[in-house]
This record gives sequence, structure tokens and C-alpha cells, in this order.
Amino acid sequence: MSFDRAIARLIDHTILKPDATSDAVRQVCAEARQYEFASVCVNSYWVPFVVSQLAGSPVLTCAVAGFPLGASDTKTKVHETMQAVHSGAREVDMVMNIGALRSGENGVVEADIRAVAQACHAGGAILKVIIETCLLTDDEKVLACRLAQNAKADFVKTSTGFSTSGATAADVALMRRTVGPDMGVKASGGIRTLESLRAMVAAGASRVGASASVAIVQASGQTSDAPAQA
Repeated sequence: MSFDRAIARLIDHTILKPDATSDAVRQVCAEARQYEFASVCVNSYWVPFVVSQLAGSPVLTCAVAGFPLGASDTKTKVHETMQAVHSGAREVDMVMNIGALRSGENGVVEADIRAVAQACHAGGAILKVIIETCLLTDDEKVLACRLAQNAKADFVKTSTGFSTSGATAADVALMRRTVGPDMGVKASGGIRTLESLRAMVAAGASRVGASASVAIVQASGQTSDAPAQA
């Protein structure tokens, strides 16, 4: 089956449901190998299994930390991150401390992100910070992005997919304007169609998280349109 490889390489193929079985995770890994997605994103328990399933492929293993609420303390997030990276994760998607941000505790939020970023970078991994846009005002979204950037995170990310709503093109555009051209922006949460992915990329996303990844790339084989560029 033909498909647009450039689109596939934008996607973190995601399985974060609490009832995901080993067979389901194995299937996601097989799909990721077939289409050469950017990564497979899983809860940290599955990291060693995913690493073994992806061995010899260009697909990376991505783990989540502080997921899905962001309210665990920094030491816990750092420990979870270090364990995931030690097990072979090369990307970590961490949930920002949303309550601390909304309480005006900017130093706490930045220090939390910085500690996890340092743990990632020490192990050769990159950090994406989930700011959970649906819970924030626009001013808080801008602040969250700036704190993540100051703390040396590699990406900011819209959503966990477990809160009140997911990614919007408007939020992606706001995040891109805030962080500039050199930091990654990941859109995630509710992206189920090729049209939605294209809208996120046009707004400034450099990575997209999705569980409907296979349907998206299969749809890309039915059109000759090139993907929009971030």
C-alpha cells in the first residue's frame, strides 16, 4: 500500500490506555515498523517490551512521565524518566505541573521541567512537555511554553488526550509563535484524520501524537497532496 512517508515520520503512534494488553502493544509496534512512524508512545511499564519489538527499526520508543495529571513531585518524575531512559526510551513526554502553574508558582514549574530535561539529556533522550492546553488560558499557555523553553525542554505538547479536550490548530499556532522556529511543537489529542493532521502541521506542529495513525497514513496514500510544512 502506498502512503506518504513524510507524514508517517511526523507521527508518534500512541497507546496509553490503562487496559492495553501485550497483544495490543505488539500490534502497535508492528504497525510502527511497517509505516516507520517517528515513535511508539507508551506508559513506562511497556518501555522494555517496546524497545525489544522495535529493535533494528528506525522507530524510537517514547515514554510518558507524570502522566496524565502532572501532579506527582519532581523526584518521582525524574525517577520515572531515568528508569524509562535506562530501559531504552529515547523520548519522554512529561506532564507539566498544571496546578502549580495556575497557582503562580513559576519557579516550581520551571525547576520541575528542568530536572526532567536534565535526566533525559544525560541519557541521550529528548523531552516533550505536555502543557494541557484545554485547562489553561491563552496567557497561561504562553507562560507554560516560555517556562518549558527556559528549562531546556525540546518540545512543548498540547495535550494528554485524557482531559476535557485535545489539540486545536489555534493552540498549536499560539505555541509556535511563543517558542519560535527552533523548538519542537507536538499536537496531540483527538487527531484522527489526515485533514486534522494537516491542519496541525500548517499551524506549526513538528510532531503529532495519534492512536489513529494507521488510518491517517493510509488516507495519505489516496491523495497526491504534499504535507504542509511547519
